[in-house]
Amino acid sequence: MFEISKKELAILKKLKTPKKIQDFINEIPMNFEEDGIDTSFPPMVVLEKRICHCVEGAVLAALALRVNGYSPLVMDLKADNSRDFDHVIAVFRQYGKWGAISKTNHVVLRYREPVYNSIRELAMSFFHEYYDRKGRKNLRSYSMPVNLKRFDKLGWMTTKEEIDYVPEILDEVKHYPILNKKQIKNLRRADKIELETDKILEWKTKVKGKNWY
Repeated sequence: MFEISKKELAILKKLKTPKKIQDFINEIPMNFEEDGIDTSFPPMVVLEKRICHCVEGAVLAALALRVNGYSPLVMDLKADNSRDFDHVIAVFRQYGKWGAISKTNHVVLRYREPVYNSIRELAMSFFHEYYDRKGRKNLRSYSMPVNLKRFDKLGWMTTKEEIDYVPEILDEVKHYPILNKKQIKNLRRADKIELETDKILEWKTKVKGKNWY
């Protein structure tokens, strides 16, 4: 199937539901890019190295979704880039509703049950959790889902070469604003108790500034 080797295909076929895909993604350690080099590992490299960050995890999740009968969809959540980082998720439709699979190192920005009527509703479910260590709420816009089938000719499913074109297209596609200037100006910061959750990390690293996924 899709020219994926039998070994990797067997792994992906076991992940028959979005819930199982999320569980699998959670078990993979974070890719903190500890060599100081930005990476865009394709699914086959993630399965081999057993590390991934949010984009790499989302693309692997999209492939697992495709193998199991879903469309391979990913979308971008864009932050105020002067304060925070964008986040990429794999999205799926189940029972006529939207849900999401997410690779993150934090308590927040995680899996979303398929209960949302639209992509905007799904994106908005991340808004109040999308804050930095100063409590500033930084989510500003979202993209429509990008179907990774558009990259089939580039071999994104089976290659072991970097797939930089995926984050690049996610950055370039049209994004839809969530807030206007007045709303941004009047945002309330997260409470102290909420900020405490930022200290809870799934995977540890000694690399400064690399706990932001």
